[in-house]
Amino acid sequence: MVRETPNQAVVRKVLIPNEPGLHARPASVFVKLACKFDSEIWVGCNDDKVNGKSIIGLLTLAAGKGMQIAIEAEGKDAKIAVDALAALVEGNFEIT
Repeated sequence: MVRETPNQAVVRKVLIPNEPGLHARPASVFVKLACKFDSEIWVGCNDDKVNGKSIIGLLTLAAGKGMQIAIEAEGKDAKIAVDALAALVEGNFEIT
């Protein structure tokens, strides 16, 4: 589900597919991709929301397999960023 807000923010909810969840390696892959975009990127899980360009922030979410996260971006490339990051998560963080 993709939702655009009036201030050009884009939000998409995805499930964490991999067994260990959003641990160090997937978080570093996520941050590496997130940093390629100019938009501000946030990731939410349960009641927490962190900077999507911060490995430490992502790790504090403790998002395990099957948990839902919300990827949010605001800026000129927000939709592209959210689509790319959601595809990364849904693709198991490219980890095989």
